[in-house]
Amino acid sequence: MRILVTGAKGQVGSELIQQGERLGLQMLGADRAELDITHRNAVHSYIQVQQPDIVINAAAYTAVDRAESESDLAYAINRDGVTYLAQACSENDIPLFHISTDYVFDGNRRGSYSETDLSNPINTYGNSKLEGDNSIESILKKHIILRVSWVFGANGNNFVKTILRLGRERDVIRVVSDQYGGPTWAGAIACTLLSIAKRWDNGEDILWGTYHYSGQPTASWYTFAKTILEQAEKLGVIDNRPNVEPITTSEYSTMAQRPLNTVLNCQKIAEVLNVTQPDWRTDLSQVLTNLRAQ
Repeated sequence: MRILVTGAKGQVGSELIQQGERLGLQMLGADRAELDITHRNAVHSYIQVQQPDIVINAAAYTAVDRAESESDLAYAINRDGVTYLAQACSENDIPLFHISTDYVFDGNRRGSYSETDLSNPINTYGNSKLEGDNSIESILKKHIILRVSWVFGANGNNFVKTILRLGRERDVIRVVSDQYGGPTWAGAIACTLLSIAKRWDNGEDILWGTYHYSGQPTASWYTFAKTILEQAEKLGVIDNRPNVEPITTSEYSTMAQRPLNTVLNCQKIAEVLNVTQPDWRTDLSQVLTNLRAQ
């Protein structure tokens, strides 16, 4: 099976390439230098020439705050680029696996969000991602849209690396405690996507559509930060653990508005595809171990 991964040098993209190669799959990694998905003709030509069996789109504009001032670029990547991928896949009868986000929701509900709940993004990033999702659904039947939450890993920029950096620089860190979600390891996302791809390649019937996937248990950014620092100290990644103080969203000013609750209900992916939620605390320990080795 030949798998094209766009955004191959990002958090999830790099994990896809590494895990796919370990599984003996033929992985074709394309980062922006090899394939700029915002250029329609380039997308169509690349897929026509390469003829992958599956395309996994891990390319995305993910700078949530900067998207407010760079909305044209955010939409060019998250909406237009995704549209071009879906069109090219449709023309060549190739399934498209796409990574979406919990930020398609406004965060106003008390419980978890299921795939059928109304999406109502409250920032540019979330809206650009939602419009990309909608394009896939309208263009291509053979698709998997995987909505994920609070992605972290050993590669790229993420909350774990930020907290470790602050932990080395400061004695006290103030972290938002009233936003809730499910931290999710990039490697677990990659493993899930590749397992679905292998099942399709083996001839299994796959129910195409949108699925939720995130780590458990539910956490706040404050809880996540405390756990990062506690584990990092035990593993010797940092020498001294700073104090972590909880603050509210209103006390932490950002360019983009953040949803307060983006906990994803992952029952559908468990029942339909037999994919269970990972424990992010176990995955975090592995990531910190990898960072220490680096």
